[in-house]
Amino acid sequence: MQSLCDWCQYCGKGSEHSVKTLIGEEESHIADEELLDAINAVIKEKGVDSTAEANIYVGRDTRASSERLSNAVIDGIVAGEGKVNDFGLTATPQLHYMVLCVNTNGQYGEPTESGYYRKLSKAFIKLNGVHGAQVVAKNYEPSVVVDGANGVGAHKIKLMKEYLGNSLNVEVINDGNGVLNELCGADFVKVQQKAPKGLDLQIGKRYLSYDGDADRIIYFYKNSTDGRFHMVDGDKIAVLIASHLKQLLISSKLSDIELCIIQTAYANGSSTQYIQNTLQLPVHCMPTGVKYLHHRAQQSDIGVYFEANGHGTVTFSSNTIDRIKQSSSDAALELMSFIDLVNQTVGDAISDMLVIETILRSRGQSIQEWDDLYTDLPNRNIKVNVKDRNVITTGDAERKCLTPIGLQDRIDEIVQKYGPNSRSFVRPSGTEDAVRVYAESSTQQKADSLATEVAAVVSQLADGVQNK
Repeated sequence: MQSLCDWCQYCGKGSEHSVKTLIGEEESHIADEELLDAINAVIKEKGVDSTAEANIYVGRDTRASSERLSNAVIDGIVAGEGKVNDFGLTATPQLHYMVLCVNTNGQYGEPTESGYYRKLSKAFIKLNGVHGAQVVAKNYEPSVVVDGANGVGAHKIKLMKEYLGNSLNVEVINDGNGVLNELCGADFVKVQQKAPKGLDLQIGKRYLSYDGDADRIIYFYKNSTDGRFHMVDGDKIAVLIASHLKQLLISSKLSDIELCIIQTAYANGSSTQYIQNTLQLPVHCMPTGVKYLHHRAQQSDIGVYFEANGHGTVTFSSNTIDRIKQSSSDAALELMSFIDLVNQTVGDAISDMLVIETILRSRGQSIQEWDDLYTDLPNRNIKVNVKDRNVITTGDAERKCLTPIGLQDRIDEIVQKYGPNSRSFVRPSGTEDAVRVYAESSTQQKADSLATEVAAVVSQLADGVQNK
């Protein structure tokens, strides 16, 4: 139901509904009276058996409107003679997990919330109690502080704590008693580049933030060298996970299994260079949007994808899992437990946290050592309001501007002035008449200046407007 513009009224389209995720890549807004015809068209196109019983799984978050909207959905399903499975207050990744459990006849796991906790905690305790015990000392401490964003994830991590026992100490702040995402949460930390409210950072501690529905995660800490706030985003999460998986595949004598990382144009250039040059793994760039990243990941034996905002996961093909099962090495057994720890259906802040903690413990690494793998290139994002965002079209996974004619040539000319490690791209907003400008360079001053120059050209050639 969240595919309908996350409950429709939040999309600002009034009485219209977005059916973008139902009918393809192009966004289409239709009036209420046309919705049934659009749904029937999808049924025909996809060959859906209309005589089969509709088995619908419903969950809701902590927003005040969610219970009313959830009840409306349930009433609609009942009116349509469908079967309702109401999970009540549920994190988005948990609902995805339970649907996959049902669709695989229980092979993926038990389709209940308790089944979700048991599967993840069992894998975590096995990995950290058996394989990781020897290196727990060194620079890793099994303790984290979780900013729950006052969302559904705050409630669910408290329940997960009971299953983890003493394998990981979890302290939860912004635990649901405050306003959702107010001065907290993954997006706040990522955009504002500072710690959420209610937190006085201490050197040596690991901190992390979920977003409101618990499908994104961002780590951060106080650096012991400069005493400043440092953020560890989705790019470095992907690098950490891919590096660990590569080592396990080598140890399992399964290094011929294809392992790749999928990024968007927003991935920091330093991360791409590190993956290609140091990890020597292939990188595939896709357009912005999880649907593109997840689909590409599923085409690989093992696909690792994370957007810079912290949304991502790992997918394993069925053939890959079968090959790992056939190996009796300790590393292969560890890989199987690792697979159980991953929620392969969607980005999952709880699962991702347990994956990251497992890897850091196995390496005996502090968060600062993890962050020091490479240094991000300074970057800048700017929004340019325009009369019509559709005048901007892109190609090459949004890295090249196709129209207006001449804009890409101007961007290339500007980028060339700023020297090596400089780049910039533009893409139309998906929600408003605006163009997003991204730039990165060797210094923050250069990145800021590059973004400003490109934004000016966009405004000139794409009918920019002010105070929109």
